[in-house]
Amino acid sequence: MRSSTSNPAAERTRVRASYLAALSLLPALVVGHAPAGAEVRVFVTNEKSDDVTVIDASTRKVVATIPVGKRPRGVAVSPDGRRVYVSNSNSDTVSVIDARSLTVLRSVAAGLDPEGLTFGKAGTALYVVNENELSVTVLDATSLAVTRKIAVGKEPETAVASPDGRWIAVSNETSDDVHLIDSASDTVVKRIPVPKNPRGMRFTADSRHLWVASEQAHKVSVIDMTQMAVVRSAPTGGARPVDVMLTPDGSRAYVSHGQSGDVRVLDTTSLSLLATIPTGPRTWWMALAPDGRFLYATVGRAGEVAVIDTQSNAVVARIPCGTLPWGVAIADVH
Repeated sequence: MRSSTSNPAAERTRVRASYLAALSLLPALVVGHAPAGAEVRVFVTNEKSDDVTVIDASTRKVVATIPVGKRPRGVAVSPDGRRVYVSNSNSDTVSVIDARSLTVLRSVAAGLDPEGLTFGKAGTALYVVNENELSVTVLDATSLAVTRKIAVGKEPETAVASPDGRWIAVSNETSDDVHLIDSASDTVVKRIPVPKNPRGMRFTADSRHLWVASEQAHKVSVIDMTQMAVVRSAPTGGARPVDVMLTPDGSRAYVSHGQSGDVRVLDTTSLSLLATIPTGPRTWWMALAPDGRFLYATVGRAGEVAVIDTQSNAVVARIPCGTLPWGVAIADVH
């Protein structure tokens, strides 16, 4: 029942004013979701042209080509998105790129034949895999001083950090194993045998499992981190798998294949094949956009990056890069 003391006209004016005030907030809410000046950039190492291609993810256009050392391969982005670190295998260095200005800030010695690299210790340490030294060089992320050398297996390929920060996993191509490094002590605590020629790896979001792509075995395997052993393994259906990427919800695994030239999508529960996405010869390393919508895969022989829509599982763009693109990483630059 309406109060006998209310003023209908005044009430209508008040409601309308409140409505307009609420509408005025909407643009601010939208901008707040994506801060002004934020930009997602894709960094691609090109091992034959000795440079890094930088792509604006929104326009899918190349915005810069940055000369670095000889044979750049691995690439990693600092947790704050401000720096990009590139391993130069034939220069035995790591180059540091400012992700916003797109300039090389410095290059430092990082052991013999640096290849894969990853951040650990909440972003304060950089772990660089040295293929010819059979070791991992640990650098202080600020000073870039070497703080430790860790012996691993034969022909180490790459390193990944668990989301909970506890582990650094290193794949070793010739000894057919994964070494687990305790990041608190920087010591190897376990050697885990895996199928032949392990290369790319990814931890699940809860850090409970580690997925491993084994190139010469044509398989992916799943390591249970509690048991520290392989608990599942299956053929991918493609030839020479190199890298594996997991969707944010953990339901699908995307596996790149250098020889069959495709990315295959597996159900992570059953390990069954869901889709095959043709990409091109020497499809190697991959990176997933922050929202999980688009997957970027280097296609070495074509000299490009293939952009895959993870909703349709189709290539939606091909972006020319330098000569023989190898690694790829994504920076959310603020």
